[in-house]
Amino acid sequence: MPQHSRDFRKLTVWSKSHELTLLIYKHTKSFPKEEMYGLTSQMRRSASSVPTNIAEGCGRGGQVELARFMNIARGSASELSYQLILASALQYIDDSVMTDLADRCEEVKRMIWSYASKLTKTDE
Repeated sequence: MPQHSRDFRKLTVWSKSHELTLLIYKHTKSFPKEEMYGLTSQMRRSASSVPTNIAEGCGRGGQVELARFMNIARGSASELSYQLILASALQYIDDSVMTDLADRCEEVKRMIWSYASKLTKTDE
């Protein structure tokens, strides 16, 4: 039986990842101009990849596909976790900002893990 697509906008995990993406865009505006095609671009792509993959997974047929896209989203969130560490080490963001963004990123990763694990359990 085909699965109807889910409305990703109703998922708390999508909403949290979208908020994180907006914050990443806000905080990377102040990065040095020479980072525009480097770390700034990488962080923005990693961050936006999280809600993008959640949305794409919701538009696919079935829970297995959605779980696969959730795992891709989690990988992108892990990339962002490192990039936050790098941005902090390079002193592009304050420690307090880094801590807040890193905490939000970890929360999103936990939510993705939880959501994806529920999807795969129902397929067994």
